[in-house]
Amino acid sequence: MNSSKELHDALLNRFFRYVKIDTQSREDVSDQFPSTEKQKDLAMLLVDELKDLGLVHPEMDQYGYVTATLPGRIPSGLTGKVPVVGLLAHMDTSPEVSGTDVKPVLHNNYQGGDLELPGDPEQTIRVAANPALEKQIGHDIITSDGTTLLGADNKAGIAEIMTMLEYIQKNREIDHPTLRVGFTPDEEVGQGTKYFDIQKFSADVAYTVDGEEAGDVENETFNAASAVFAIRGINMHPGYAKGKMVNAVRILADLIRMLENEPAPETTSGREGYLHPYVVEGGVEKAMLKMLIRDFEMEGIEKKIERLKSIQHELKEKHGRAQIHLEITHQYRNMRFKLDERPEVVEYALEAVRRAGLQPRRHIIRGGTDGARLSYQGLPTPNLFTGGHNFHSKREWISVQDMEKAVKTLIHLVQIWVDKSQE
Repeated sequence: MNSSKELHDALLNRFFRYVKIDTQSREDVSDQFPSTEKQKDLAMLLVDELKDLGLVHPEMDQYGYVTATLPGRIPSGLTGKVPVVGLLAHMDTSPEVSGTDVKPVLHNNYQGGDLELPGDPEQTIRVAANPALEKQIGHDIITSDGTTLLGADNKAGIAEIMTMLEYIQKNREIDHPTLRVGFTPDEEVGQGTKYFDIQKFSADVAYTVDGEEAGDVENETFNAASAVFAIRGINMHPGYAKGKMVNAVRILADLIRMLENEPAPETTSGREGYLHPYVVEGGVEKAMLKMLIRDFEMEGIEKKIERLKSIQHELKEKHGRAQIHLEITHQYRNMRFKLDERPEVVEYALEAVRRAGLQPRRHIIRGGTDGARLSYQGLPTPNLFTGGHNFHSKREWISVQDMEKAVKTLIHLVQIWVDKSQE
């Protein structure tokens, strides 16, 4: 695989093979892991392919995690000095859009304009909504046929890692650390690291390959918390309710009105945090609202929590006979705080992007990532680009050339870890 065409074709064939396997996870499953057995179909395929590539101890454990090792190839004298580097991607696709019977479509030599998806005339990827397409002239763009998502999130990351492994196995002159490879289930439902054994994985640093635009190195996530308002009213026959009924639904409506001027996902971008009510249920006697609290700084999280407490107090003052409970749960923290303790982990990734011929960009994730949880468990793990766009959508797309850049970035990255260990 020494020519660009070989790399292009290897990526394309591998990616098409993976996306045709339905690995959609489910949010409404709490009694099994992974949430869907079909994720193991891809897991077993990957174990076989890792074995064919010559990796050591490729296996799928009882939870569906796939792991394998590529022993290091380093200059004499560096034994014990080069860290073990982990490479991670997730196998599941989003519960939001079907991943069944994916039909990938290759738009060769894109020359601009909107991309119509042949399976659904209502699904068109419009340049006006996808300005990144303007950078893709001459690229080969992959989409679904419009009836499903594509699955680049995160099968592109898997294909890129596997293609990189194949490349360095065929090019024995490339020095690299011992590499630990991990493919995880249920990332899309927030459980990707639930049973992931960091001690067994035995990496010193790691990278998730799960980002979007080419050149991005993501080193920040939101700090995340959740809130649940539980309101208990007093129910009775509405014909005789005067002075007696306490309607939890009306109190809940008051609560939502009080959030009207607070930052929301639909009104914020960049580094702005938000309060996001996303589930409402109940009736006159009981009502409940679930809310996400997000901010890149802990100070911002605390201010938003204080605002919710003040809303709770105001509601109690106004509706004295109701019971109004507020429960706050902290979920995860900005991984930047941990990555700043090991700045070289991000710096080496930025340098690898440069060597691959791209302008690197430190980028924030307006969401979470397995890397955040892993970083706080002691494994610093920033996120690298895959080249994908419009994740969780039937209008998802990715450039094969950007995928090639991701592979080249990984190849340079593992070499950098060896080079820097000699300094």
